[in-house]
Amino acid sequence: MNISALSVEVNATCSSASIIQKFKPTRPKEMDSVRIILYSLVFLLSVFGNLLIIVVLIVNKRMRTVTNSFLLSLAVSDLMMAIFCIPFNLIPSLLEDFIFGAAMCKTVAYFMGISVSISTFSLVAIAIERYSAICNPLKSRAWQTRSHAYKVIAATWVLSVAIMVPYPVFSILVPFNKTNNITAHMCRLEWPISQVEQTWYVLLLSILFFIPGVVMIIAYGLISRELYRGIQFELEQKKDTSGVKNGLNGGLSSCHDESDGCYIQVSKKPPAMELSTLTTSGTVKTDRPRSNTSEAKLIAKKRVIRMLIIIVAMFFVCWMPLYTANTWKTFDQISAQRALSGAPISFIQLLSYTSACVNPIIYCFMNTRFRKALLATFGCCRRPCHNRRKRKEGDDEITGVTGVSISKFSYTTVSTVGPC
Repeated sequence: MNISALSVEVNATCSSASIIQKFKPTRPKEMDSVRIILYSLVFLLSVFGNLLIIVVLIVNKRMRTVTNSFLLSLAVSDLMMAIFCIPFNLIPSLLEDFIFGAAMCKTVAYFMGISVSISTFSLVAIAIERYSAICNPLKSRAWQTRSHAYKVIAATWVLSVAIMVPYPVFSILVPFNKTNNITAHMCRLEWPISQVEQTWYVLLLSILFFIPGVVMIIAYGLISRELYRGIQFELEQKKDTSGVKNGLNGGLSSCHDESDGCYIQVSKKPPAMELSTLTTSGTVKTDRPRSNTSEAKLIAKKRVIRMLIIIVAMFFVCWMPLYTANTWKTFDQISAQRALSGAPISFIQLLSYTSACVNPIIYCFMNTRFRKALLATFGCCRRPCHNRRKRKEGDDEITGVTGVSISKFSYTTVSTVGPC
């Protein structure tokens, strides 16, 4: 009779799963090969991608903006997550033994928790900073400085270090006997009572998943609404302009309603407009660049809206299965172990790890300015990037824009280039 008794310990912050096998299960070796390949791929992408971001943001002084300060903290935390989560979960799972000792058990568990906490708090800080910069640009300029960003980053690190103290305190090596009577160990949390464990996991579920998820949905939802209103305004302006050129309107309306949707005030100059409609050659020279700029703004806003949707979706896709499994395991351990042991918990782990390699792609590598800075940093196209830099000052980070009288519409337009 082939009996498999599996006990799974899931770490709520890093999806650390250690499988204790009292009897040798029938596990296909092909699955181990697939796991090794996938885990190695995610590990390499995470380490390589986040290291590139750290180097680029540190070397390039022009990239040291408010948002990029948060992105640097995010890259460091994601790098920590890749280093302390992936190898120290995959290797013990394959060997069915935590071979790194009691000191590393406490150290690894602690840094696992810190890295995931800082990563989540950084995502929330970026969302709030983007909301303030785009939806309340004039007010945000008074406090959105690099010194303020450094204080927020320091607070997130201190808070994360304090919150995750239970991990080194309660993490211990638990011995067990394998099928060949060899004593092995697993690194797990030993709580004093079950009520404390349940309270801990519910707390982590709230502060590391539910609350950050709600904040990101609200912030990016409001940003998307602001950008959508900018798109609508651009389309109406385009219609009005085409009406003027066709002789249907004598001038542009400065505002279509009394709400905050009126982003800019267009000066009324009927004589000038009439003269411009009479001069065909002048119209061709001035309206074409304006039309091209308008189309570029519309495309940029739509692209940013899609990117914001992807950011929120990836956060929930990566972390919802893990926190669901942790909550399930805390309140019904027997059924959770029966359902999640083996391949399911392993791929839930992998899904959570992908956030460490997805964040660099979404926040930086999809951005043109970051790619140019990356090439310039490693000397591939230093001169072309330097020449283009002067021609595209409008592509600068939102925090670098000057002028107190900048309108909300113009602020939103500049913000569509992305965070890097």
